[in-house]
Amino acid sequence: MPSKLELIKDVLQVAVDSGAERVGRITGVITGAVRDVTRELGEWAGDVFDVVEAARQAPPAKPARKRRT
Repeated sequence: MPSKLELIKDVLQVAVDSGAERVGRITGVITGAVRDVTRELGEWAGDVFDVVEAARQAPPAKPARKRRT
């Protein structure tokens, strides 16, 4: 039969191992979320640059005609 000290050691070992695994999974989730947010912000910034560039290259707008009322 294992001693009380050995049982405590085994319980601590399992608890630390389980905690480390959970921290690793949580870190992976956070890393994925940061990656996804960064990707979305980059795509949004690219869209903004495309709109600005298209506006620069567009011909000047003709003045609107006034309507008779």
